[in-house]
Amino acid sequence: MFNRRLIFKISGTLLWIEAAFMTLSLVMALYYGESDVKAFAASIVITALAGTGLRLLGRHATSALTRRDAYLLVTIVWVLFTAFGMLPFLIGGYIHGVTNAFFETMSGLTTTGATIIDKVEGLPHGVLFWRSLTQWIGGLGIVFFTIAIIPSFVGGSIKIFAAEATGPIKSKMHPRLTTTAKALWGVYLLLTVLCATGFFLFGMNPFDAVNYAMTITATGGFATHDASTGYFHTPAIDYTAIVFMFLSGVSFVMLYSALFKGKIKQLLKNTEFRLYSILALASTILIVYFLLRYNDYTLSHAIRIALFQVVSFLTTTGMFNEDAAQWHHITWVILSLCMFFGGCAGSTAGGFKCARGVIALKVLSNEIRHMLHPKALLPVKVNGSTVHSQGQITLMAFFLAYILLCFTAYFIMILAGVDSTNSITIALSCGSNVGPTLGLEIGPTMSWSILPAGVKWILSALMLMGRLEIFTVLVVFTPSFWKDH
Repeated sequence: MFNRRLIFKISGTLLWIEAAFMTLSLVMALYYGESDVKAFAASIVITALAGTGLRLLGRHATSALTRRDAYLLVTIVWVLFTAFGMLPFLIGGYIHGVTNAFFETMSGLTTTGATIIDKVEGLPHGVLFWRSLTQWIGGLGIVFFTIAIIPSFVGGSIKIFAAEATGPIKSKMHPRLTTTAKALWGVYLLLTVLCATGFFLFGMNPFDAVNYAMTITATGGFATHDASTGYFHTPAIDYTAIVFMFLSGVSFVMLYSALFKGKIKQLLKNTEFRLYSILALASTILIVYFLLRYNDYTLSHAIRIALFQVVSFLTTTGMFNEDAAQWHHITWVILSLCMFFGGCAGSTAGGFKCARGVIALKVLSNEIRHMLHPKALLPVKVNGSTVHSQGQITLMAFFLAYILLCFTAYFIMILAGVDSTNSITIALSCGSNVGPTLGLEIGPTMSWSILPAGVKWILSALMLMGRLEIFTVLVVFTPSFWKDH
């Protein structure tokens, strides 16, 4: 039924890769000579041994991977990565309890950025680096990383790409998927290096610069300071963050074409990019107006703060340089809308995706026109390509699933005693992989540690489904998935 041996084999190799990433954090811990050396050493041994065990179970595996295998593999790998990725937190005693450690790691890998740690500045450098690294790893996809570095290892790489990539359109730049994977990771690495360089030039120390660059290009939001980028009180750092958050929310395929093939005009004409830019601009203008009216800000300060928060929420990064919970409540509505839409398909951003937003708006427009012209044939076209009826049905199904999942989480949190404002924004935040919430009990600058344990497990599942576009995980829990035919 399933190619179990191949799933074991790939999972084992990916755990080896995770152990290798932990080694980077161990090097950081050794460099600073702090208490997390033993925690990382033990975590590396346990993860590597588990990887070896799975590899042994996967001996003599065939390379044939079906679509069902791909969905199961991607779901299992993300859970496995989280389970072993939480070991440094648990072994070192930096996070107490499996629930909290699993939640923190899932939040990192899915680039959600919600944290249960009240004081991150008290953590050792190796642990801080590991938190940032989990987001950077998860930004483009765990299994997708394997396709880039070990192209011959995964026989069904196209199916895995479909299961793990974000957005309704899975763009390929080259006939060979491995070439596409390497190109996208090249863009990702370039953005990270440029962002870190900018932060360093504007006053961050090398450690902070690298950590913030990793979490910003991954649109994750984990920070090495409790006040996030607000710790630095530097407009140049804020604007650098804005630029790279915005770029990381753009489709990496479009970025590659614009940067390396000179197709900048094609980027500017793209309808998804236009909606993404319009949302950022319109939301910023509205929030600037309300900040000037209700918060007595200067114009320059209002523009910088509003633009930062809008881009942070729209790209689902979750960085903050000011507490938006202190703003007028109408700004919360605007930021929630940004949180819902998210960035472009094929970026590291979460959310509903602007590509789906474009299609939904065109469908709405066509329905209005159809009422006036019942016999007219009105195709839905995006960038010159027709979105067929099946694509439109899939979009509506995704929207319905997204709303139902968020509403279910909202309902459960209300029953658990969480206030209404926090419940709905926490549900949206996890479903869209944003991170911060809007409210007074758990505001955008606060940790989520006070949430009940059961709620944290539900939100961990919601974060995973949000990152894997819902259906990849949801299909695994349907009876028909486990039938032979």
